[in-house]
Amino acid sequence: MSVSSAPSPQTALQGAPGDAPVQAHRKLANLQKVIGERIIGQHALIRNMLICLLCDGHILIEGMPGLAKTTAAKALAEGVEGDFHRVQFTPDLLPSDLIGTEIYVHEKSDFTFRRGPIFNNIVMADEINRAPAKVQSALLEAMEEKQVTVGHHTYKLPELYMVLATQNPIEQEGTYNLPEAQLDRFLMYTIVGYPTPEEERKILDYDENRRGKTSPNVPAPVSTQAELFAARRACADIHVDEKLKQYVVSLVSATRTPLDYDAKLAGWIRHGASPRATLALLRCARALAWLEGCDFVSPHHIQTVAPDILRHRIMPSFEAESENVSRGEIVQRLLAVVAVP
Repeated sequence: MSVSSAPSPQTALQGAPGDAPVQAHRKLANLQKVIGERIIGQHALIRNMLICLLCDGHILIEGMPGLAKTTAAKALAEGVEGDFHRVQFTPDLLPSDLIGTEIYVHEKSDFTFRRGPIFNNIVMADEINRAPAKVQSALLEAMEEKQVTVGHHTYKLPELYMVLATQNPIEQEGTYNLPEAQLDRFLMYTIVGYPTPEEERKILDYDENRRGKTSPNVPAPVSTQAELFAARRACADIHVDEKLKQYVVSLVSATRTPLDYDAKLAGWIRHGASPRATLALLRCARALAWLEGCDFVSPHHIQTVAPDILRHRIMPSFEAESENVSRGEIVQRLLAVVAVP
């Protein structure tokens, strides 16, 4: 997916060159392009990271080792104005290693709170499923409320705050499944696949070209956080027809009462999606429409973001698991049986 930096007269990006939404769109378009030059393929991953950035949400990235999950997350962080910190999650990690802790200052004869890495603008939780439940739960309040409570004090997180978490789907020894409550707090759950043979050849060429050279070009940062916030406001102004709002509601409702839509779907779903899914579908569809230079949301935008929003919010039944039906296949069946307005 590519983003045009020269909007058409029919788009929502009309206005003088100095308009904040226009400038923000150009910067994010450039950011997407430069990240795409560093990460061969993985277009959906790059798109979804930008959507989460625009929607003020968090993203969980799952894939096999060596598929550039960490590199893509670092490339995004380098392209956004703000502080970035990477935390390698391990079985011996403690909540205080993430949040911070109170230390006793002898000179003051009092305790002072020393902030942890969670207080940065963009936090990368690498291999999040390797940390125990206590550490994972420490992220819950931060991800949802943008604040951290230590003792009797509550500390606010930055206005620009995003968690990019990665996990390995195959190495289960020494890992801990993320609780459903935490999964629901991730706006999107993206699965990264292997590159195509053509993309892998480009990866070889890219590696040969950069060998012996200095570090690769750093993505051009969004000049100010104010521009990013202007882009978020512009996304919120994208028009959504009432029929499409009802379509979003119907998609989520079908996960809760699947028998009303399709008998096979009813046999595959044990529990449906929460209201967070409804809100996320509309917000992400608006962000995708804005990224593509459209001034309104279409069914295509909703259907494009639906798999990454719904796959971690529905619980497959035992029948689906016994038939090796993936969550992605369940979502595709859902999109096929719910009528498009």
